[in-house]
Amino acid sequence: MPQGDKSRYTDKQVRKAEHIAESYEARGVPEKAAEARAWATVNKDDGGGKKPGGSGRGRSTGHLAAHAGGEAGGKASAARTPEQRSASAKKAAETRRRNAAKA
Repeated sequence: MPQGDKSRYTDKQVRKAEHIAESYEARGVPEKAAEARAWATVNKDDGGGKKPGGSGRGRSTGHLAAHAGGEAGGKASAARTPEQRSASAKKAAETRRRNAAKA
């Protein structure tokens, strides 16, 4: 399989790469760079083409790029005291109530 050949990728992987590339292009990334990033993301997620003969067939990374930030969240909130969290929640509720009254 020559370098750059996408014949070993499934239809789903191709659609995924197209969607990712469109997203990059919408954010101003040049078309060729967007396509390269998109395929790099698909390869990171899936380990390469999944059709027979693909380098990553049958392997799972278990760590999708789309889920990369999941474990990091919540640390700031956990570091605050219950009183601080409660005050923040009350302030947020008041803001929502005030904004709802405006609309």
